[in-house]
Amino acid sequence: MDVIGGIVSNAYLLVCQKSNDSVLVDTPGDAGKLLEQLQGTNPRYILITHNHFDHLMAFSGVRSQLQVPVAAHPLDALPSPPDILLTDGDTISFGNVTLKVLHTPGHTSGSLCFYTDKYLISGDTLFPSGPGKTGSPDALKQIIKSITDKILPLPDDTQVFSGHGDPTVLKKEKEEIALFKSRSHDPNLCGDVLWLSS
Repeated sequence: MDVIGGIVSNAYLLVCQKSNDSVLVDTPGDAGKLLEQLQGTNPRYILITHNHFDHLMAFSGVRSQLQVPVAAHPLDALPSPPDILLTDGDTISFGNVTLKVLHTPGHTSGSLCFYTDKYLISGDTLFPSGPGKTGSPDALKQIIKSITDKILPLPDDTQVFSGHGDPTVLKKEKEEIALFKSRSHDPNLCGDVLWLSS
């Protein structure tokens, strides 16, 4: 977790306990801090959930130091092109860990989530109590469809780790989303939406 100009953005370091292979998800904040966290592991990939600046501030520094493949969705342009273009249903494996790629547009066109064994890294697609910020009513409809189609089918006890703030458990989000969908809403609703109060 790093604070950038008042914005707290999360990076995630995933490590296979058997091989010590690792993956870095997103590159916010200071490259030195991220590289320090990776010490003692065998970095294999840098995965990008989406291309907003607060998730990419350390991107160039980390990429130049690690010299490992960068993977992202083709619809989200990065400061330099990724080595691997990810689409929905792809997998990324490192050591004994396999991440399933979920394409979840709405916050950005190329937003991705990564899932393994009841752990979801949701980027800015799903937060505790609401979806990621959207720029139009159509984008809100799109992100809700992404969450409904790709995330809600996952097990209730899936732990959700988002791009900002604290983790949540999917069962709680499923209950709140159901309440949101049961109510009528302003057709112009978008922006920062909360399931229970919007």
